[in-house]
Amino acid sequence: MQTFPLPDPAPRTSLAPPALLPAQHLELPTSASPVSDPLVCGPSGVAFFDFDGTLIHGDSLPMFVGEVIGRHRAALALADAIRSAMHRHVRGRGPGCDFPGSVKAIYLKRTLRGLPVADALAAAERMAPRVRWHQPMLEVLKEHRRQGRRVVVATGALDLYMPALLRGLEVDDLLATGMEVADGKLTGSLSTANCVRLDKAERVTAWIAGNGPVAATWGYGNHPSDLPMLALMHKGEVIRIRRRSNRR
Repeated sequence: MQTFPLPDPAPRTSLAPPALLPAQHLELPTSASPVSDPLVCGPSGVAFFDFDGTLIHGDSLPMFVGEVIGRHRAALALADAIRSAMHRHVRGRGPGCDFPGSVKAIYLKRTLRGLPVADALAAAERMAPRVRWHQPMLEVLKEHRRQGRRVVVATGALDLYMPALLRGLEVDDLLATGMEVADGKLTGSLSTANCVRLDKAERVTAWIAGNGPVAATWGYGNHPSDLPMLALMHKGEVIRIRRRSNRR
């Protein structure tokens, strides 16, 4: 299995992009080419891709949990996590930094605590063939590779299952949300920051600083959760997936 090393969570720092060129946040019109735009053309650069809702249709986490405990139970657990997070936030006791983060923390604790890592990896293998890929963005990823650029997937999805889903794609690195493990089992808690919104932007900033110099950066994500990351890019594009798309 191909593995993707995860850096230590970055401290909260300025989100100014440490690239060599002045950063610009430009959303492309649908007719433009995000890969060959003359502003940042050339092989020396990095393309950052969100995963859920950008490279694939929908959210991979409920699909993964469904493989672990069954789809019906996973759906009920998610609904219950939403209700619980609402009650906790009303009392100012949400376990996450925001409401979506609290839902995720509760959902993971109630569905994955005590799961052997081996079982989680097996669930990831079962899940991989069921992922609905967004074909246009896969082509964009492959075109960046053809032009010699590095490709990094930055996602709030779990590092437990992402390597299995990315197998076969030419991805240089993965920035994902880590799960805490004790005695070969998941504790249900995160071992890293939740790699979304500002935390994702900080992880991307740290990656650029540690892997530079970088001549140009491209970013692809959805609205509004990936806007902090896209604001760091020389070329950032908001992706909106239509209901129907070809499978990979």
